[in-house]
Amino acid sequence: MRLNLLLLAAAATLAGCSSLQPTADKWLGVITPYRIDIMQGNVVTQELAAQVKPGMSREQVRDLLGSPLLTSAFHADRWDYVFTLRRQGVEPQRRSIVATFKDNKLDKLEAPDLPSENDFVSSVRPKRSGGREPVLALTDDQKKALPPPVKTETPATVTPQGAVRPYPPLEPT
Repeated sequence: MRLNLLLLAAAATLAGCSSLQPTADKWLGVITPYRIDIMQGNVVTQELAAQVKPGMSREQVRDLLGSPLLTSAFHADRWDYVFTLRRQGVEPQRRSIVATFKDNKLDKLEAPDLPSENDFVSSVRPKRSGGREPVLALTDDQKKALPPPVKTETPATVTPQGAVRPYPPLEPT
């Protein structure tokens, strides 16, 4: 009887403890489950949107922005480009761009709050714990210190090896 009361009191105490309730990023107040980054849709930046001009054909718009994420049979003159990014510990990003056509020519492109390419890359790039960015180019002194490329001799004529089979011509003569 005493053990049952003790277990009941412990259960009531634990049930009222808010730190044990799962939250969006932590469970039991300690465990943080891994969530993968989810990037979906078309990335449209200020530079890309600036290249799109009214009067362009559907093919030209598709060449610049890619295939639209949403097209509707009921709204054939409207293309929707949607981009979403969900990362752990960061507020989700969502951008919508609407291309409207008249007579198969672009009438207008509604693209509010687009980031520049540099802003987009810096928002997507994972944060490095070391704080140092990797060096992606050699200095002039490092280039001079490299060994010269090895020159290889190539034969003037190459003779085929193995059996030679005649094939019919691809085009009639």
